[in-house]
Amino acid sequence: MKAWQFEGTGMPLTLREVEEPTAGPGEVVVEVKATGVCHSDVTTLDDPGWMALFEKGLPRTMGHESAGVIVEVGDGMESWKVGDRVGLAPVMRDGDALGYGAWDGGFQPRIRATADNLVALPDEVPFDLGAMATDAGLTSYHAMVAVGGASKGMRIGVIGLGGLGYIGARVASLLGAEVYGADISPAARELKDEIGLAGVAESITAFADRDLELIVDYAGFGTTTAEALETLAEFGTLVQVGMGRLESTIGTYPLIVKQLQIKGSKSGTREDLAGIYELMRDGSLTPPMNHITHAEIPEAIDKLREGGVVGRFIAMYEE
Repeated sequence: MKAWQFEGTGMPLTLREVEEPTAGPGEVVVEVKATGVCHSDVTTLDDPGWMALFEKGLPRTMGHESAGVIVEVGDGMESWKVGDRVGLAPVMRDGDALGYGAWDGGFQPRIRATADNLVALPDEVPFDLGAMATDAGLTSYHAMVAVGGASKGMRIGVIGLGGLGYIGARVASLLGAEVYGADISPAARELKDEIGLAGVAESITAFADRDLELIVDYAGFGTTTAEALETLAEFGTLVQVGMGRLESTIGTYPLIVKQLQIKGSKSGTREDLAGIYELMRDGSLTPPMNHITHAEIPEAIDKLREGGVVGRFIAMYEE
């Protein structure tokens, strides 16, 4: 089978012929039906800071947003069976993740996975949404709800209305929060009513007079982090999720004077993924997406690098 593999910083993905995986003890093999392309795939390729995640060797097949069907079950995994529809939460309990470290990801047709990854995919949720939810969904949900504490009546800001931000903002809106969004893309800002935003602008600083209690930065381009701190109300909280840049220069004055909190949020749990699937099951959450083929994954990464993309790129594998 063919796999798009990462070989090192500054190098394009390489299409290689690789052996099909087999299920060892505590593992299953999943036939990938859909896999998402994430902006962190761009920064993995471009930023040397990400090499620390590949200390267990290269090349490595990337792709950390996948959904599919179990085709092989290893010893100790009797609670799962061949034919089960699953989404794959990417992060293992030891911090490793699908598409990084020792684990190949979904930029190939079949992958190994463990009990740490497997979440039942409801029949009502198609594979494309199931794949999107595994990173964009559970990461957004975890940051907004588990870390940020979003609830009914809160005044919340969301920076970045792409794959993660769209979902995070929509979840907050469904919870009954008053949500304000910021994105440099005019096309993304046009999604205001679809998401349920109370207001939208190019920069979150446009809502400095809204007394925002919580801002979740799904973009993470340095300046966005600083703007969030300038905008938050007293005792407010910034949850940092986006990794568009791995550093930021912030003003400490608002941090100190307004007694703000900064929290980091990475990925999420299998429980978060199950929660997202419930929202998707009844049609309350249907983020925009762009279907591509396995062969078009590098092209999608280039488009994400250029910016301005609305919706997640989802590679659909042949049935």
